[in-house]
Amino acid sequence: MMTFQVEGMSCGHCVQSVTKAVQAVEPKATVAIDLAAGRVTVEGGERREAVAQAIEDAGYSVAAA
Repeated sequence: MMTFQVEGMSCGHCVQSVTKAVQAVEPKATVAIDLAAGRVTVEGGERREAVAQAIEDAGYSVAAA
């Protein structure tokens, strides 16, 4: 399981964008997002750097979690 602290998420569209970005690089991953905490949890993925880059490419800032 990977956890990321993500800044800039505020709505359902953000959840969809981040989920789509993560699943583009880790198609079998399960993505859980806590908007209030700014936390993204990815289960079933193995490439942490690729997932973080995908989230950033979607327009969000990833901090160490």
